[in-house]
Amino acid sequence: MAHNWTNSPLVMGYEVVIGFETHAQLSTQSKIFSRAATAFGAEPNTQACAVDLALPGTLPVMNKGAVERAIEFGLAIGAHIAPTSIFARKNYFYPDLPKGYQISQFEIPVVQGGLVEFFMPEVKGVAEKKSVRLVRAHLEEDAGKSLHEDFVGQTGIDLNRAGTPLLEIVTEPDMRSSTEAVAYAKELHKIVTWIGICDGNMQEGSFRCDANVSVRKPGKPLGIRREIKNLNSFKFMQQAIDFEVRWQIEQIEDGHAIEQATVLFNPDTGETRAMRSKEDAADYRYFPDPDLPPLCISEQWVQQIRAQMAELPRVMAERFVREHGLPEYDATTLTQSKAMATYFEDAARACGHAKLVSNWIMGEISRRLNADGIAIETAPVRPLQLAALVSRIADGTISNNAARQVFEEIWSGAETNIDAIIETKGLRQMNDSSALENIIDQVLASNAKNVEEFRAGKGKAFNALVGQIMKASKGKANPQQVNDFLRAKLSA
Repeated sequence: MAHNWTNSPLVMGYEVVIGFETHAQLSTQSKIFSRAATAFGAEPNTQACAVDLALPGTLPVMNKGAVERAIEFGLAIGAHIAPTSIFARKNYFYPDLPKGYQISQFEIPVVQGGLVEFFMPEVKGVAEKKSVRLVRAHLEEDAGKSLHEDFVGQTGIDLNRAGTPLLEIVTEPDMRSSTEAVAYAKELHKIVTWIGICDGNMQEGSFRCDANVSVRKPGKPLGIRREIKNLNSFKFMQQAIDFEVRWQIEQIEDGHAIEQATVLFNPDTGETRAMRSKEDAADYRYFPDPDLPPLCISEQWVQQIRAQMAELPRVMAERFVREHGLPEYDATTLTQSKAMATYFEDAARACGHAKLVSNWIMGEISRRLNADGIAIETAPVRPLQLAALVSRIADGTISNNAARQVFEEIWSGAETNIDAIIETKGLRQMNDSSALENIIDQVLASNAKNVEEFRAGKGKAFNALVGQIMKASKGKANPQQVNDFLRAKLSA
């Protein structure tokens, strides 16, 4: 396993600084300035019309659906929606760019500011809350694709993607570790898929991340950044940033200057390599596109879209804290997807034990989902079954250990009725006080040494006695009752 170089505030005495640019493909059925389809996987050059090919006499026409999705994103992150924004021509020459320029937004983007909040992975039971400020999110068209691998000495051009609507989401350089960067990217991915503006398919290029990485000594000005392009998985994202950080530090320590560049990550070698020197805005010679009027968005339009939007994940998480009494971390974890949030609410409402339900979803269910490689929508244990299982734990019918046995039976499909499994396997917990007291008396009588050690102040002796009692009851004794009765008898 590769060493994670950037999980601490300082790496070899350097501070890591990371900013992100993410291209989210918007979920419209047609392109941003034409009626050509955006479906993935079509034969090359079958979804590029005259507008996409920039044939003489064609003019772009704005896709209203793309604008609405940009507005939804702005509302989801608490950003300012510009009442007027401008489209510009970003000039560069590449074979897969038919016009010789890309229509984008430069000086006045449609979405300005905003914040993405998330929890870092737990460390020793503690999950730190972080936030990343967004600079902007702007609308633009995608370029086509150059294909090298299937051609000997030649390059093929597929223009199906040309004109596909993108929302480019740009952050401030607020992240200080690869783990933080991945946590941010996952949260952003959750937001765009939750509100339905992007399908989030990283393998198909629907959600592409570029990481700007630099290092500096604490308190010094920002270092020279290198941009890692087109990271298409969270795993590769962390590996690429970790390698780049180590590489930059080693270069500086060896007396070499870092040059601004665009780099690619090779998953096979785990290394980044320079692709070209990094361009600045001046290199693109931006100027307003004369074929597109300013994009005007009224407050009435914004409010109409706001009214149609589903409950946002952060709002739902706040509601889970308020209505179900969950810790903030639980509520945020359970709203990682709509499917998980729905599963939780269905189970919690059916049994009334929200925290227990949360513990099971975040623990045993998540573990089995990951192990089996399935989504919660297809989990063999359905919400009402989990509710029934949790209810049997809460009312003392079964212990946590017995509950795990019941869970495994249901997950494997051997049986679906919880009460039937409890009876068939003899898992019902012993709640008969007199029977339990008899067992405790017998254990105390036959373990006099442990009793003496406990009274001499050795806490481990108590645990040993509890173990003997659970063994004598064949695991059916109620652990809390065992603890209470045992302490009462030992202090008598």
